[in-house]
Amino acid sequence: MSSFKLPEFRTPDFTVPPLSDAPAVQFKEVQRVGVAPQGYHATSIYPEFFQVPKGQWVLPKHSRMDCVAVLQHDGTVAVREFRLLEPGDLVACGRRENGEDGIFVHVEAFGWEYAVSEKFAFRTRISRETSFSYDYDELYNLLEHDRENGFLLWVLGPAVAFDKNSRDSLAAIIDEGFVHGVLAGNALATHDIEAAIFGTALGQDIYTKRHAHLGHYKHLDAINLVREAGSIEAAVEKGMIKDGIMASLVKRGTPFVLAGSIRDDGPMPAVIADSAQAQDAMRALARKATTVITMATQLHSIAVGNMTPSYRVMDNGAVRPVYFFVIDMSEFAANKLADRGSLTARSILTNTQDFVVNLRRKLIRKS
Repeated sequence: MSSFKLPEFRTPDFTVPPLSDAPAVQFKEVQRVGVAPQGYHATSIYPEFFQVPKGQWVLPKHSRMDCVAVLQHDGTVAVREFRLLEPGDLVACGRRENGEDGIFVHVEAFGWEYAVSEKFAFRTRISRETSFSYDYDELYNLLEHDRENGFLLWVLGPAVAFDKNSRDSLAAIIDEGFVHGVLAGNALATHDIEAAIFGTALGQDIYTKRHAHLGHYKHLDAINLVREAGSIEAAVEKGMIKDGIMASLVKRGTPFVLAGSIRDDGPMPAVIADSAQAQDAMRALARKATTVITMATQLHSIAVGNMTPSYRVMDNGAVRPVYFFVIDMSEFAANKLADRGSLTARSILTNTQDFVVNLRRKLIRKS
């Protein structure tokens, strides 16, 4: 059993000023496909309440930053991307966030303590010298808790497949049920499958680091073989892909989304080349997430950070925080997420291979 305790959601007191004096939200009608009306309210990562009508404050069940709030026929509010707006949609308008426009952005929903309470203090920013022991311990307990009570979403760069021990460790973590969904690109699947078939990643042995003869063909041969098989699932079923990350995902029936890139080789079957379709598929899993772990993939981390709010409304109506961990060796990459609006993201600066191996040892020993 996990000892992790979720913080309690603090519902705002709408019976006292200024919220008791707030007006109902003004909604304006969309006139053109994909174009929001003037004065639209752009959503943030935080829980946001909309007074619809006076005296009734509504919290959207699914949110996302940089989107708009649309009034539904049943009186609920849906958060929608601009590109999905249709003529006739009613969009919430108002850019004041403390109730003045009938909109309240609840930044203290979970009572997070500020890391620094002094006016002047050393070591206030994340760096390689930061202590991460507490973050690791909290993550272990959180993963145990959310394996049974949440949705664990992993965002993976190809580096995790370049090392034998990290690849084996992540596959074991998947096998033990600590992964409920994966978001990645063509490279993660390609090099993991290359390792399964040839024992290499980009032509280099994933254990000895020796370069294989004609190694630059290996990832292309892997893609070609899977394309011939028809799909990653078919290649696993045929025994072509016997082990590794993708094999474990397929065998457990764990959903994954592979978002394409302009630079992709092949690509591997299942890679979604259309960026809007890929974003929709990624967001479908991000909506379910209660904990997100991103590893060594700056662009995918920022993308998922942008589509993941700081809270989730569970099926029983309870509101809980969404935890977001960024694992990277680069201080720049880790801090970039906060610069792009994901202010609740936590960073652990370490080698991805070391992180996954340590995580496996702790989680599977405790399982």
